[in-house]
Amino acid sequence: MELTPVQRDILTALINIHRREGRAVKGEEIAELIDRNPGTIRNQMQSLKALNLVEGVPGPKGGYKATGAAYEVLCLDNSGDIVDVPIIKNGVQVEGASASEIIFNKVMRHDSCDGMVRITGNVRDFNIGDEIEIGPTPVNKLYIRGEVTGRDDTMSRLIFKVREMISVPRIPVKKIARRAVRISPSASIQDAARTMIHNGVSEALVDESSPGLVSLVDLVRAIADGRTGVEVKEIMTRGYLTIDSDDLVYEAIKIMGKTGTSQLVVTEGGVPWGLVNPSDIIRSLTPA
Repeated sequence: MELTPVQRDILTALINIHRREGRAVKGEEIAELIDRNPGTIRNQMQSLKALNLVEGVPGPKGGYKATGAAYEVLCLDNSGDIVDVPIIKNGVQVEGASASEIIFNKVMRHDSCDGMVRITGNVRDFNIGDEIEIGPTPVNKLYIRGEVTGRDDTMSRLIFKVREMISVPRIPVKKIARRAVRISPSASIQDAARTMIHNGVSEALVDESSPGLVSLVDLVRAIADGRTGVEVKEIMTRGYLTIDSDDLVYEAIKIMGKTGTSQLVVTEGGVPWGLVNPSDIIRSLTPA
């Protein structure tokens, strides 16, 4: 079924608002979103009803809803479990815009990679030369940064040149975490340092009723302060962030990004057993 650019704009806006609000959509809302006259929207709605792409909802809270056929025409998923894929333009997230499809046109050139993204929302919010960031996608956690090089208003698509792209593997944290070295809370600074150096680690879990973390930096700082006779429990960090061993790597990245922490304690059944840091994550993103 061939639709005019205006009809595609109206259907896309209708679906976008309905997904966001979960209700029937007024013609005036569509007109405002796509910058069209409300009268134009009303006239086009009659045509879209005749094509069985739109149905009217009567009553004070009424408006319009897209039919299943409308989703098929626009090649959109109508399963009900849609997740928005954010799009950032020039450093600011575009309200109401989501990526519904990403296609890569050129992947074999060594110097560049081009792609195309279908937009749910108003594609006219974007212009050639805009810097865009797309993602993360819900399954593969794909994140793309690039520059808009073209726009197809009829198909609601942007053409872009890829600057950076990363996909976080869908694996649990326990696959990349390291089993923690454990130190007694009554151990001396010297014994703790020997244990960490022998095991080639820079931090360790301190076994106590209220567990803690101690690092080589903590030990060096204590020595520099002249506190060579203290026990590990006196210099350890009692508060630390944790992540469950079954959580995906992407969740660890989110926590580190939001908090700025350099490591997470990995728990299994609520019990601390391992550690994960940015270096572990980077290794998981690098092909063997």
